[in-house]
Parts: sequence; structure tokens; C-alpha cells
Amino acid sequence: MSGPVEPRDPERMLSLAYAAARDRGALAALWALDDALAASVQAGRDPNLRELRLTWWFEALERLDRTPAPDQPLLALIAAELLPRGVSGAALATMIDGWDVLLNPDPLSEGGMLAYAEGRGRLFTLAGAALGGGTVPLAAAGQGWALADLARHSTGSEAARAAALAAPLLGGALRPRWPRRLRALGMVAALAARDLARPDEARGAPRRIARMLLYKLTGR
Repeated sequence: MSGPVEPRDPERMLSLAYAAARDRGALAALWALDDALAASVQAGRDPNLRELRLTWWFEALERLDRTPAPDQPLLALIAAELLPRGVSGAALATMIDGWDVLLNPDPLSEGGMLAYAEGRGRLFTLAGAALGGGTVPLAAAGQGWALADLARHSTGSEAARAAALAAPLLGGALRPRWPRRLRALGMVAALAARDLARPDEARGAPRRIARMLLYKLTGR
């Protein structure tokens, strides 16, 4: 897999190498969509522009359920890899509910953080629907992953509150052994839990790569 639909995060990219070949396209599409939505929220200082970008993605994703994919690489990948697995464009569009929360310039309340985590974290439940392979706490894992990422990109009390919300979600979600088909997803949640304990650890550090490999082998 190459080109504009590759994940921007090198650890997510590596997680694809640990996925079954038949599942890599579906996971790549989900990670790339998350990247695209993040980029929309980070685009410039004009909140109206950011909202327009999210609205564009919302409408484009929903449209995939009714019309062929346009000549846009990510939408084409979603149509090819996720729609045939029963993951609809409308379901993918619900992820935007979480990103919408970040458009509010005020400091995030606990309720806002949880709403963000619920929306963005749906990536994990949608991945589970696409990949199958077992029953694990995907909703909690996705929400904890989203909150850990929010903590990593925040400062002060906001970072501390996001981390405090993430810790029990990830702790519970990672307690059971994850099935092999979902371990490429679980290892990203495991790294999110590691971020809470080691917030200054560099992305791609050797011990993080070793953690990914261990997770691939054991599911824990």
C-alpha cells in the first residue's frame, strides 16, 4: 500500500505490516480517514473553514452509500475496502461527531472529552465490524486511545484530565487477550496505554516497536 492513503503516523503504518494481508486495505482506509479528519480540524485558524472541511467529509462519506466513489484516493479506498465489508459511509461519518467537539474554542469539559472520545473512538468498533475475528472491548479501547492521543497533544490540566479518563478505559480493554485478527488494532491501543505511563517516550523508539511485536505474538 502506498501513496496518499498511507497513515501519517509511522507506528500505525507499522501496525499494518502486522495485519493479515486481506485486512490491510481496510485498516489503512480507517487510519487514513482519521488522519484526514485530524487535518481538517487543524487546518488554519478560521473555525468556519475547519467546520466546512468536516462538513465536506461528512457529506462525501454519506454519499458513498448512494453513488459511486468520486476520483478521490481515500474515498475510492473506502469504497473498495470498507463498504463491501458492511461498513457504510454513514457509519464512518459518525466519527466526525467527535472531531466536531474540538471546534469549540473553549477548554474541553469532561463531557466534551467523553463526546470526542466516543465519536473518534468509533474507528475501533468499525474496524472490528470490518475485520471480525473475535469479541473484545473495542468501544472502550477506541475511546481510551482517542483520549490518550488528546492527552499527548494537550498541556496542563487538560492533558491530565484526558489521561485520567483514558487510563481505566484502556486498562479494561487491554485486560483480555485479543484475537489474532484484531491484534494490529490492539497494539495501537497498547501503545496508547504506554503513552500514559511514558508521555515523553519518542514515537518509533525501539522499546515501542518491541511492545508492538510482543502484542502481535501474545495479544496482550
